[in-house]
Amino acid sequence: MTPVLDPQSGMRRAIELSRIHMEAGEGGPFGAIVVKDGLIIGEGWNRVTSTCDPTAHGEVVAIREACARLGTFSLKGCEIYTSCEPCPMCLAAIYWARLDRIWYANNQADAAAIQFDDQWLYREVAMPIQERSLPTVQLLREEALAVFRAWEAKPDKVRY
Repeated sequence: MTPVLDPQSGMRRAIELSRIHMEAGEGGPFGAIVVKDGLIIGEGWNRVTSTCDPTAHGEVVAIREACARLGTFSLKGCEIYTSCEPCPMCLAAIYWARLDRIWYANNQADAAAIQFDDQWLYREVAMPIQERSLPTVQLLREEALAVFRAWEAKPDKVRY
């Protein structure tokens, strides 16, 4: 595990990952690292096009690697450095992973200037479900609620 001496060195590594893997044709110009106790425990870069996975953003890849390395779904006590302000999906993943802090370099406007504009998604998520552009239809709620009730009663569940 590589040490991170200060915030600038952590951000430089995230930016370096974004450049190396963008130039290698693995995806867009985005890189991220997860740091715990001054050590990099996860690295990620955008792999959307090279893996045909729309969720393979740098932050998500770094979170997955860090969780696998630590053997946990909680990254409490860790920080993430990302070469760009996280998109809505990555921001949600960061919250779900319980990271303590986000450090970022480029911002939303910088990403939009190179055709990575997430504003439409921020607007969509804030809309009532029936007003979103993606048709969303609820089906079989009662059957699904039965599974939720079973979860609620399950004595050995792992809460997250």
